[in-house]
Amino acid sequence: MSSELTVIVLAAGGGTRMKSKTMKVLHPIGGRSMIGHVLAAAAALEPDRIVAVVGHQREQVSAHILGLVPDAVLAVQESQDGTGHAVRVAMDAVGTTTGTVIVATGDTPLLQGDSLRAFAAEHEAAQRSVSILSGLVDDPFGLGRVLRNEEGDVEAIVEEKDATTDQREIREINSGILAFDAEFLVGALPRLSNDNANGEFYLTDTISIAREDGLTVGAYPIDDVLQTEGVNDRVQLARLGAELNRRIVTRWMRDGVTVMDPATTWIDADVVLAADVTILPGTQLLGATVVGEDAVVGPDCTLKDCEIGPRARVVRTQGELAVIGEDATVGPFSYLRPGTVLGARGKIGGFVETKNAVIGDGAKVPHLSYVGDAEIGEGTNIGAGTIFANYDGVRKHRTKVGKHARTASNNTFVAPIEIGDGAATGAGTVVRGDVPPGALAVSAGPQRNIEGWALAKRAGTAQAEAAEAALSDGSGGRPDDEQRVAESD
Repeated sequence: MSSELTVIVLAAGGGTRMKSKTMKVLHPIGGRSMIGHVLAAAAALEPDRIVAVVGHQREQVSAHILGLVPDAVLAVQESQDGTGHAVRVAMDAVGTTTGTVIVATGDTPLLQGDSLRAFAAEHEAAQRSVSILSGLVDDPFGLGRVLRNEEGDVEAIVEEKDATTDQREIREINSGILAFDAEFLVGALPRLSNDNANGEFYLTDTISIAREDGLTVGAYPIDDVLQTEGVNDRVQLARLGAELNRRIVTRWMRDGVTVMDPATTWIDADVVLAADVTILPGTQLLGATVVGEDAVVGPDCTLKDCEIGPRARVVRTQGELAVIGEDATVGPFSYLRPGTVLGARGKIGGFVETKNAVIGDGAKVPHLSYVGDAEIGEGTNIGAGTIFANYDGVRKHRTKVGKHARTASNNTFVAPIEIGDGAATGAGTVVRGDVPPGALAVSAGPQRNIEGWALAKRAGTAQAEAAEAALSDGSGGRPDDEQRVAESD
């Protein structure tokens, strides 16, 4: 922008129609809060300052805003007496300012920085006192109408409750986003009146003041009017959420991402996808997830704040704060909890849960295992049904498995232990102590058969009857050598 720029974001209202204990502007949509989207659009203008007007639940809202924009100026509106009063509170918090002031609302999550920048630039180029971001809608009910004279000049904005029957037929609406010359705004705010149906100070009444003073007022119609639509209830939240997702998915497809079924794919606003990524049906990519080139994700995956390397393949997996290396494979039915790091060409297979685990390059956890608080070295294979017993009831402990180790099925590793490079374990082993490199650890004793147990302990059951029948034919239920040969032939 060519002059000093202040952006005011109104976020004080209670949002009672949401029927929620959560403040309206904090409701999430597309991976951000509603006000988070508006603040991102405002930041795209690179303003000199962003002022947020807070009121209801100010502690939570203020903390959230400062988490997103640490240098934001917070202005507290003790009583919600209208938009004019809110902006006056904001200007009092700023003090002396010049240039342009943009006023936006915190509940317009589709608003884009490019649109806001174009609006501000047009306002400055026209040297207006007031500019309205307007739009044409089929159903303007409940929205302020833009009133023009016979020459097409903007004369005023009238709210629904104050409009005449003829005025209610007007389809050009005020979006609630306005631009002001700062000097004019400072002088106009004290002149606002609350003599209206709601008993509030309307910011839009500054337009009539500007006209009375012979100053220039204009409207800048936005083609994509949905960018200015506010959310008042959860029905609107869901509808705009679906529209936001449609736009995000469309943008990624145009940028070279294959989305097999856009209707069942959800991608948050901060997700980053490389060229030639393929997203299969039923996939949700949430938070700050990043997916590398040629990776395939889905079907039926939910990944939040994950990093997926190039050419990786992730199938029917739930993951959060996990890193999957290049050419690695995950799934199906895997659960990657925070702290999971899978190296290049590694594998986390079906029905495997991992947590705070670093699995090295080429290492594999193929089947039915829990790996928690662990480090698994390069090229190691973990047998099916393995449990990393990391919790003693008080503290978590860590297990380290070295490079190119081979552990058998149904093992339990009782942490803290270390299994050396090239070591092995036998099936069913409970490893309670360290295993030296190259050693084989076994803990099971010789097999012992208790003859007649089913007949003695399960008499009268189908189990006992089957055992008795097998024993009575003299073969013990096993084919003899001749039978085996005949069957093999």
